[in-house]
Amino acid sequence: MFDKFANYKSAWNKLFGRVTKAIAGVPIACKKFKLEYNNNPIENYNGGLKSRLKVMRGGFRSWEGAEAFLDLRRIIYNFVNPQQGPHGKTPSESAGIKIKLGRNRLLGLIRWVSKISR
Repeated sequence: MFDKFANYKSAWNKLFGRVTKAIAGVPIACKKFKLEYNNNPIENYNGGLKSRLKVMRGGFRSWEGAEAFLDLRRIIYNFVNPQQGPHGKTPSESAGIKIKLGRNRLLGLIRWVSKISR
């Protein structure tokens, strides 16, 4: 399932056309239409990543640098920044991972990791 972007359908047919049929036209707001899948969180994450990479004009000097950047971004997303949900929790808190990080969550996370890695 994917949205109506034309390149998706042609790529799908080229790669998987012999064994499957592509279902195109899935709206982004799937929950509104009571569909099983909803890609709003992924689209939001990718949009934030794209806007961050735009301001990094020089890009990355190596694959390791790019991997380290994406790892740090994933950690900050999951443990530091609260989401816009009704409870304002981070994804880790919503999953039941309880780490007392204090007011400055990033610094608290760095301190917590340094304690457990000794």
